[in-house]
Amino acid sequence: MKLSIKKTLSFIIGLLAFPMAGFGQSDSVTFHKDIEPILQRSCQNCHRVGGGGPMPLVTYDEVAPFAGLIEYKTGLRDRAGAMPPWYVEKNIGIQSFKNDNSLSDEDLAAISTWARSGTPQGDPSDAPEPLIFDDSIKWKAGTPDLVVKLPEITKLAGTPDWWGELETVPTGLTEDRYVKSVEVVEVNDVDMTQLAGTVGGRYIFHHMLWFTAKLDEEGNPQRGMFSNPWPVHEVGRNADIFDDNTGRLLEAGSAIVSDSIHLHSNGRDTTGHLEIGFTFHDRDFEPKYRDTINFTGNGVDISIVPNQTDQELHAYSILEAHTKIVSFEPHLHAPGTRMCLEAIWGHQVETLSCVGYDHNWVRTYQFEDSAAPLLPKGTILHITGYMNNTETNINIPDPRNWQGSGNRSTQNMFLDLGIRVSMNQEQFLEAMEERQEVLNLGPNDHVIGCPLCTATLVSLVEAED
Repeated sequence: MKLSIKKTLSFIIGLLAFPMAGFGQSDSVTFHKDIEPILQRSCQNCHRVGGGGPMPLVTYDEVAPFAGLIEYKTGLRDRAGAMPPWYVEKNIGIQSFKNDNSLSDEDLAAISTWARSGTPQGDPSDAPEPLIFDDSIKWKAGTPDLVVKLPEITKLAGTPDWWGELETVPTGLTEDRYVKSVEVVEVNDVDMTQLAGTVGGRYIFHHMLWFTAKLDEEGNPQRGMFSNPWPVHEVGRNADIFDDNTGRLLEAGSAIVSDSIHLHSNGRDTTGHLEIGFTFHDRDFEPKYRDTINFTGNGVDISIVPNQTDQELHAYSILEAHTKIVSFEPHLHAPGTRMCLEAIWGHQVETLSCVGYDHNWVRTYQFEDSAAPLLPKGTILHITGYMNNTETNINIPDPRNWQGSGNRSTQNMFLDLGIRVSMNQEQFLEAMEERQEVLNLGPNDHVIGCPLCTATLVSLVEAED
């Protein structure tokens, strides 16, 4: 009997050892063959000498000591603290976005296997060619046609947050131009190579609301002649690329005006300024669609109670014209953990996108042209925000406090700041027909965010004899 038990135990132990042995084979996943390409694609733009990341992740010797941390941070995937900072949930809604640097299931599996199997280096001949970075290029969306430098501001270590306005700065533009993309970057005297922690610790500008306005003969902005507001600058934010068939008009003789700058201390005396880079369409460009400013949100009925997670906020808006949604941009504050965008058309209720939220990295998610929602007039847009006001949220200084609407990070906002364009009936039908051709849609196919793309829009007409 004892011999039989020993044999049985040996057999069971042997079975259990097989998957561990397979999992730990160092030849299956190596740094140079499998991990280095992932880092080049999604990490090294920031995690390198001179980049914004707290440690370089370029060579094997730099990466291997952080294998466990890399596995943990990438495994967060779409929640605060995840790396890379791209929080689109991959199991719901539209999945086609521009400039998507997120990791696939296969990437995450490779990282986890490598970290848990002794971080094998592998054969250096398997390594991709090293990336070459030019740190003189600070514009992620390409070199702008016009750069406007705003005044410098010094924020002292340990001082309270500051709100105020900046001196008006003329653009110097001598002709009207339509803008294809706009990007705002902070330039300061912080030594990025000596830092650790969140991106908020590298900068002093938390956000800036800004407009452009014509100047009168004395150089003062004509506040009654503001054009549409431009996308809000927020810490960690990526560039804004407008729809190819539209563009924001930047007028000749205009100036940059901001009456809402929010500065925070990053723990050291810092002097910095913002630069706004505009990329223009060709001079003969004429917009096909009308750019719209029509946010969905609720800045009044916000009530976040103490010591409670999974609190929900809701807001609705009705589209007054046929609309193409170019981007989705959740804007919450410190308690925010997630936002979902939903479209309601007739009896159809469909989630367009759900994304996690990290107050240290504000992201705008720009849909690929073939996936951007095409929604008919009358569609109801519904956003749901999820809030965590407990000690498990590292962004909350004191979860005992009630929070309502306000500008401070310890108060709340609840908005979708994404970009939209409106269409007339002819343009809307044309856009859906183009979508049908690009995606090769049949009558029984379904397209997320386009409820009429495969519908019969007109009645058939019988031919006359």
